[in-house]
Amino acid sequence: QVQLVESGGGLVQPGGSLRLSCAASGSIFSIYDMGWYRQAPGKQRELVAAITSGGSTNYSDSVKGRFTISRDNAKRTVYLQMSSLKPEDTAVYYCNVGVRSALGNSVLYWGQGTQVTVSS
Repeated sequence: QVQLVESGGGLVQPGGSLRLSCAASGSIFSIYDMGWYRQAPGKQRELVAAITSGGSTNYSDSVKGRFTISRDNAKRTVYLQMSSLKPEDTAVYYCNVGVRSALGNSVLYWGQGTQVTVSS
């Protein structure tokens, strides 16, 4: 089994910054893609940012230039640095990690979600 533990959410004023972390542990042979999604009330879950095992990144247009995704492979952790936050960034943020087992199986896992609220 694989566990994902998220941290770093909270309440921040518009224009502020937050850093989310998501650490993976358990039966992991290797990790390929890692990403962050978010879901606001009444809306569908959407991709925020993703990073491949080679370090290539992809961002939604709404966060380009404000958010930065990174990963520490030794720590099996993915980060999301969020700056210049806006009220419309308010959502529950979920990490998503692709894991390969020693048997060669590939499974996508989701974190439990962390609330980010941007409000004055």
